[in-house]
Amino acid sequence: MGGITTDLRAGLAFCTRLPVTAPEPANLVQAAWTFPVVGAVVGALGALLYWLADGLGLPPFVSATLAVAATALITGCLHEDGLADTADGFGGGGTKARKLEIMRDSRSGAYGVVALLVSVLLRVGAIAALAGPGLAAAALIAAHAGARGVLPLFMRAVPNAREDGLSAGAGTPRAGAATIAALLGLLALMVCLGVGAGLVAALLVVAGLIVLARLSLKQIGGQTGDVLGAVEQMSEILILLTAAALW
Repeated sequence: MGGITTDLRAGLAFCTRLPVTAPEPANLVQAAWTFPVVGAVVGALGALLYWLADGLGLPPFVSATLAVAATALITGCLHEDGLADTADGFGGGGTKARKLEIMRDSRSGAYGVVALLVSVLLRVGAIAALAGPGLAAAALIAAHAGARGVLPLFMRAVPNAREDGLSAGAGTPRAGAATIAALLGLLALMVCLGVGAGLVAALLVVAGLIVLARLSLKQIGGQTGDVLGAVEQMSEILILLTAAALW
């Protein structure tokens, strides 16, 4: 139990801005299995804000916007920042070195801004289409847990593009931790969305992972922390769109 608690503290401290103190020394590779658990917490907190907004009589689009804003605030826009940097680097750089240089720049260019706008609009639109706090809560928990459950597998499957940085510093998750994370993410999809919609969402996420892995290898020779952020955003969007379409 002590090891599980330590891992959960490490996962929460790294993936969120919640007031949780990371254990010393924090072993993020060992704690990688907690990513979908942390995602479920983030999704539940976003669902809570949706429920509060809906209770005040606000329209679904406004409630959904507040829910997405809450999840971004809780995570410190960690994944949104990665998506924007990845879009800027892949879209604006000519060589691998230049792409990596752009991705390290904290400023956002046109590609990054457009990618963020599309991401926010798709997520808000999908949640608003569900038009109900119960369905929205299930979709939010599924999306955040499922999207983070695949990150350790992606880290194992795609090599690091650089020797330093967030992803390289974290290391490669063990096969056991990556498998547990993926299974927990899949379980969240099945429980929250139902078996049919959960399987569809899982297949779409896997297809998206393959596309983004091939693109990352071609563009920069591997993955970085920014690419992992883009993976999370892509997976979250696919799960939410599946819920909106099949429900």
